[in-house]
Amino acid sequence: MGTGPAAEATLEEQCVARNMRMTEQRRVIARVLEAASDHPDVEELYRRAAAIDPKISLSTVYRTVNLFEEAGLVTKHDFKDGRARFEQIPDEHHDHLIDIRSGKVIEFRNEEIEAIQEVIAKKLGYKLVDHRLELYAVPLGDKDG
Repeated sequence: MGTGPAAEATLEEQCVARNMRMTEQRRVIARVLEAASDHPDVEELYRRAAAIDPKISLSTVYRTVNLFEEAGLVTKHDFKDGRARFEQIPDEHHDHLIDIRSGKVIEFRNEEIEAIQEVIAKKLGYKLVDHRLELYAVPLGDKDG
């Protein structure tokens, strides 16, 4: 992952490469998703897309995001806040730390954690092919921290 021409292709270009019909509204939604660094939910994607094209409806955003997810272009996260959040499939694997007070999502990668997961799988007689790690936290100094 993360090598070759597909890694540099925009979300829009990846859709076209999969022969998806790309309406102007889908193009706007693809651009908004690609520009997002905060794992927005559908309502937030809708707000951002509608600011660009007021004719975009919430149902169009729902349908488009589901289409992108089915095509393997975006991934859905459930960070236990009751909202499905989305991000473009990353070029490189990363994990997430979620601030349960603010809802802020921080992406991180830790090679020690990656290695430990491989060791655990191997000890149990498996080869790790994928994983998802989500840490839920409060800021240090918070009454629960």
